[in-house]
Amino acid sequence: MLLRERQKEFVNKSVVALLEHGDTLGVAPTGAGKTICLSAVVGELDKHYPNFKACILAHRDELTTQNMDKFNKINPHLTTSLFNAESKCWKGQTTFAMVQTLSREEHLQSIPRLNLLVIDEAHHAIADSYSSIIARAKELNPKVKIFGVTATPNRGDKTSLGKVFSNCSDQIKISELINDGHLVRSRTFVIDLGNTREKLKALSLRAGGDYSDSDVANILDSTPLNSEVIRHWQEKASNRKTVVFCSTIEHARHVVEAFNAAEVKAALVTSECSTSEREKVLAGVTSGIIQVLVNVSILTEGWDFPPVSCVILLRQSSYKSTMIQMIGRGLRTIDKAIYPNESKEDCIVLDFGISSIIHGNLEQTVDLKSKNEGFKLCIKCKKKIPKETQECPLCGYALARVYEAVNKAEDPQRVIANFNMSEVDLMERLSFSWTPLKAKCKAMIAAGFNSWCCLIQKGKSWIAAFGLTRKGVQEGYDMPTQVIYEGSKVEAMTIADDFLHKYEEPETSGKLAGWKHAPTSENQLKWVPDEYKKKHKSLTKGDASNYLAFIFNAEPQLKEIGLYPSEELKT
Repeated sequence: MLLRERQKEFVNKSVVALLEHGDTLGVAPTGAGKTICLSAVVGELDKHYPNFKACILAHRDELTTQNMDKFNKINPHLTTSLFNAESKCWKGQTTFAMVQTLSREEHLQSIPRLNLLVIDEAHHAIADSYSSIIARAKELNPKVKIFGVTATPNRGDKTSLGKVFSNCSDQIKISELINDGHLVRSRTFVIDLGNTREKLKALSLRAGGDYSDSDVANILDSTPLNSEVIRHWQEKASNRKTVVFCSTIEHARHVVEAFNAAEVKAALVTSECSTSEREKVLAGVTSGIIQVLVNVSILTEGWDFPPVSCVILLRQSSYKSTMIQMIGRGLRTIDKAIYPNESKEDCIVLDFGISSIIHGNLEQTVDLKSKNEGFKLCIKCKKKIPKETQECPLCGYALARVYEAVNKAEDPQRVIANFNMSEVDLMERLSFSWTPLKAKCKAMIAAGFNSWCCLIQKGKSWIAAFGLTRKGVQEGYDMPTQVIYEGSKVEAMTIADDFLHKYEEPETSGKLAGWKHAPTSENQLKWVPDEYKKKHKSLTKGDASNYLAFIFNAEPQLKEIGLYPSEELKT
């Protein structure tokens, strides 16, 4: 099996990092060929040891089986064995092990001296079960290499993967895979503004940082709303194989009943299903007997059926990684050799919650246009990460901090029927909002947390100037205040937007970031000049933030380079 060029790059960077640091984390989303890449890394490491011994950890039987099949195609020269509830064999050069079985005390003692320990779905690596295996492997061989691979490194509980990995070797982006044709694009529809969205925004997070499933179900599980789910699905995706993510088992049962009542073949998988029951349902999906598969926290990761081309979100997630995992179930392309009668150009996502609104897009940490060239140290954990990364995959530190909007809904009534859904693009580069400055000459500013851009009209031309905020300088960015373009307004705005994308996370500081549309805080109002307050009858946090960026950052910096037209701007 031949690797794609991007997969080769991922493998090479991972091997180099393992040999240099002794461990590394690689981030590869659904469709990147994660199993193929980790298999190739094992094959490369084998070349460095005379009596090579490796173990690949997984937490589900399905993952173990999938991994073994692909591994053997990549490394036909390496022998394999299995360590799980049925088989406990270490004879192979590479052993595939179930973490639940291997982590038991009596089985830990059976681990041989390993050269390489691979952790699939490595965001689980800090769990006690994994920690005990890692500790035992290091006890037997202090020089054992630890390689982790995951699609979603940023854990919802904010626990740092840096406890296990000292660096991140590479990160493949979802946009790369879509642009190269290895994933299909998503077409996402969200509920139009109304009290459903407001009520979901008003929910409080649990201690662990996510929403209560029962609280979400109280809003999203009702007979009229379930009828709306069916209506919108029939309008937009009635011919598509579909997977539905629900909040609770009772909620899921009601959704299945609604689909069946509409004469759509739907079935349910939950934690209450036995292994044989689950396998029977999944076989029905594969054979085409079942069109709609409804689940509760079962198919979020590790399950792949490429013909799925519609994902329905009937659960709420404050964790972006969970949203990406759910939508990822529908992004895989069709292999005609395997599914000759299937075709697929995109994936319809129907989000009846607000996950898409909260998280903005499908990219976790990187700018969509950046090149994966070189590395840098995370400001917080001081560990090596890809240079363009804006959020550390190891400790979760974000260069652009998220400001939460205060947007609590008062109305406790349940929302119901006849709502519309609007299409949003979860892969578009979210533009930054421009706020006009009070001036005879036309001038405006867009700002994030680390940088700002000003557009100033000069005659018939527009000048775009860029600079860093104080926070951007503190974060370690090094870019002088400068003119970046002079010419037409459209081009000036486009180039300014490109510059801002290099230093900001659009999901947290772009124009669709939720906090930007909230009312101004009292602290902001203390600093915003009266002329700006008068210009906007209903001043938002976003506009106030842009004004303050001008007053405290852009204005003095523009003066320093002689670009600030003081008399015009003050009139």
